Amino acid sequence: MRLEIKVPEVGESITEVEIGDWLKPSGAAVRKDEPLVTLESEKATVELPAPDAGALAKILKQKGEVAKVGEVIAILETGNAAAAKAETKAAPAEKTAEPSPAPVRSETKPGGARVMPAAQSILEQHGVKAEEVAGTGPGGRILKEDVLRHLEEAKAPAPAAEAPPSRAAVAAAAPLTGPGEEEVVPMSRLRRTVAERLVQAQHTAALLTTFNEIDMAAVMALRKQYGESFQQKYQVKLGFMSFFVKACIDSLKQFPAVNAQVRETNIVYHNYFDIGVAVGSGKGLVVPVLRRAERMSFAEIEVAIGDFAKRARENKLKLEELQGGTFTISNGGVYGSLLSTPIINPPQSGILGLHAIQERPVAREGNVVIRPMMYVALTYDHRLVDGREAVSFLKRIKEAIEEPTRMLMEV
Repeated sequence: MRLEIKVPEVGESITEVEIGDWLKPSGAAVRKDEPLVTLESEKATVELPAPDAGALAKILKQKGEVAKVGEVIAILETGNAAAAKAETKAAPAEKTAEPSPAPVRSETKPGGARVMPAAQSILEQHGVKAEEVAGTGPGGRILKEDVLRHLEEAKAPAPAAEAPPSRAAVAAAAPLTGPGEEEVVPMSRLRRTVAERLVQAQHTAALLTTFNEIDMAAVMALRKQYGESFQQKYQVKLGFMSFFVKACIDSLKQFPAVNAQVRETNIVYHNYFDIGVAVGSGKGLVVPVLRRAERMSFAEIEVAIGDFAKRARENKLKLEELQGGTFTISNGGVYGSLLSTPIINPPQSGILGLHAIQERPVAREGNVVIRPMMYVALTYDHRLVDGREAVSFLKRIKEAIEEPTRMLMEV
């Protein structure tokens, strides 16, 4: 039986996807629910599983091509006979397989220099060893041009001895840009969408950023006091993000405009708190959402964020986990950022930027003391949020983090 593999519905308002890597070659045996191909949408990269066991008979859409939702991208032959046939074909193919003309990864020659894919292919065609070729690419990489030049020099007769050229002549003959100094890589659909949304935010919202600094001593003391028992009980470390999620919810309750959005000529106030947490993935920054974060405990927040980060690196986040959100937290401090102005995620009206913790001298009760300080930044949509509200919102977060018991007492 032949089944058509179609592009599924991958999210609201998404009409097409870009074909990513095929995880199974044409003719390969597949198991039910085994991933066949990755699909890149505007919001995430997802894996499309096999609907049944069988053999991947034909691939209709190659990597990099665009396919609409519902379009057929492959044919799957189902049944045990098809799977057995695919396995029979695969066995001799391993013996006669030829090297791919365009390997996806470069090789490394003795001494540590890397051989780029096109260069490796030519080396294998002519039986030339990589160590015989001098690389001119970045870090001594061997480029296609290096191999071709080596082959030409091997064919040409040895020239008569001449006086070495002057430094001026060598400099004049050298090109301004050498081979391998530029590499053109197409932007992924996710990266293109991120770029479009960031530009959209700049053009459609009145963005303004306000700053403050927070003494992290109280939270660090709590983590030191309860960190070990917390990890033993919940199998997850007690991080800083759970404190900031709780502090943001506390502050959003006090200043609901920061949790609202502009919809045409109306203001939509959200009476719930879906907090987006920016995490890094292999293909860019994604923002999975903690749904109804006001109902979550510290442990539940930490477990959820850890799970988001793990699955983001593996490109296994679900599209529905990336949609919506009423407010976002972005922690540039994990990368060493000291200060930044984050850009809001439309149609949200605010984003909190966290930064690196540094020990700095500060004044306390007339004395100069060293404290672990963090700069925080709130970017907000000035169409909806007034400066007074934004400053007060950030000040409330500062108070909640410096005195965590305030969140429990709601004062």
